Amino acid sequence: MGRKNNVLVGLDIGTTKTTAIVGEVTDTGIDIIGIGTSPAKEMRKGAVVNIDNMVESIKTAVEEAEHMSGCHINSVYVGIAGNHVKGQNSLGIVSIKGREVDEDDVQRAIEASRAIAVPVDREIMHILPQNYVVDGQDGIKDPKGMSGVRLEAKVHIVTASSSAIQNIIKSVSRVGLDIDDIVMEQLAASEALLSSDEKDLGVAVIDIGGANTGISIFSEGCIKHTAILPLGGNYVTSDIATGLRTPLSEAESIKIKYGCAMTALIPKEETIQVPSVGGREDREVSRQILGRIIEPRIEEILSFAFKEIVRAGFEDMLAAGVVLSGGTSLMPGIVELAEQVFDMPARRGNPDGVGGLADVVNSPAHAVGVGLIAYGSKHIEGESVYGRKIGIVGRISRSIKKFISEFF
Repeated sequence: MGRKNNVLVGLDIGTTKTTAIVGEVTDTGIDIIGIGTSPAKEMRKGAVVNIDNMVESIKTAVEEAEHMSGCHINSVYVGIAGNHVKGQNSLGIVSIKGREVDEDDVQRAIEASRAIAVPVDREIMHILPQNYVVDGQDGIKDPKGMSGVRLEAKVHIVTASSSAIQNIIKSVSRVGLDIDDIVMEQLAASEALLSSDEKDLGVAVIDIGGANTGISIFSEGCIKHTAILPLGGNYVTSDIATGLRTPLSEAESIKIKYGCAMTALIPKEETIQVPSVGGREDREVSRQILGRIIEPRIEEILSFAFKEIVRAGFEDMLAAGVVLSGGTSLMPGIVELAEQVFDMPARRGNPDGVGGLADVVNSPAHAVGVGLIAYGSKHIEGESVYGRKIGIVGRISRSIKKFISEFF
């Protein structure tokens, strides 16, 4: 499976789960044909901390997706996040000597923008064009065919830790998969969640994951700013475990079943059963107490996101408001709280414009996986930065094991 038959796979390796989503690119869009998930605890702050467990998690998710889709998966688009992923704007300038701008000139200008100081332990993941300037005329989306003497390319460059990238490559390779590309998760999520009108007007995507919160800002149709905050849904779980004196696994279940980001929305008479530790009996607790634990932490995450938007200077440029994604954004009350914190319209982002098993992936938690497929569909003719043959040994091993399990 891969680019030949237009069947693409997005692999979202998160802090709490690994998800593989299979999509078929058609003339009318993307049809989702399979999905697989597996619990994961092998990522910390976006970096792999246990490769063996990560390999098993990826393998389980991929095999489940293969079973549902009826396809054999050979290659994947992989999402990457973590506070080691950083973005910055850059400018590339080239001379065009008074003639018309052609594709080679555009590529030369983009290549010139790479001339930034990148530490030896980091590497460039993305160079994302914003707009172009021809002889001082700004805001040009496509300069080809224009005449001038000087071409400038404004771009957004994303870098990441080399070791974090290599560990992800190693984990995916050991499952026997090639990598089509490694994509920043905020960029992938935006592909699934945003309309072109929102990108033109100005919008911020706040992707609240388990360990991190990713921020991506779009304006004038292109990406302007990215950032990652070291706060996420796991901190809410930890607060619940401490505040209610319950195991972390139970705290996660309580958060998912009964969590609400605004205490004012919880009826006063509602109660929940809280498992205790050490074999003690379960306790009955007011659900409003749970709300008073959750609300300050969610408000803190959103407030830090807003401070980052203000620091970047985009607080007055987001006419389309804020779009929330990630598993934590499923919590009731979070949209209302976000509108208070940001003082602008907010909505929960669900993957849009896909067919097939659309109802299965219609959740902010699957925005990255679906977005990776959408990203891949736009770069389907391109070559991977990371190579497509890294998984050949693992694939042979995986095929042999699959053959043995099926016939013996």
